[in-house]
Amino acid sequence: MVTGGETAKKITLILRVAANMLGRSRTGRAMLAGIRATAGSFARVLHQLWLEVTGFIFLAMAGIGAMAGVREYGKYQSGHTSGPGRLALAICFTVSFAWFGVSSFWRVKRTAKRYRGAGAHDGS
Repeated sequence: MVTGGETAKKITLILRVAANMLGRSRTGRAMLAGIRATAGSFARVLHQLWLEVTGFIFLAMAGIGAMAGVREYGKYQSGHTSGPGRLALAICFTVSFAWFGVSSFWRVKRTAKRYRGAGAHDGS
């Protein structure tokens, strides 16, 4: 029986042999360069998408925390709770998750700016 690790090793070996054979010709090297460039572009886009999705989820959770904070503040003001602990917890939760969400979008912007700057050296 072939395990997942053995299968991965076999696939890696096959790909390495195929790349070695392609690298021997000029057309093969050009194809490999194109594949590498395309894979790098897809990787950057997927990373950006990942950061944007996680940022949105964190901001949505911060919104839920803010609604809970408003609810707890109303209970605290009306005297239906024994102390401000749950309100403080809701505030800390909201601030933390809002920070995570905003910083995720900042990372997207910083990463996109870095890649745009890297390709801007065309001499114009």
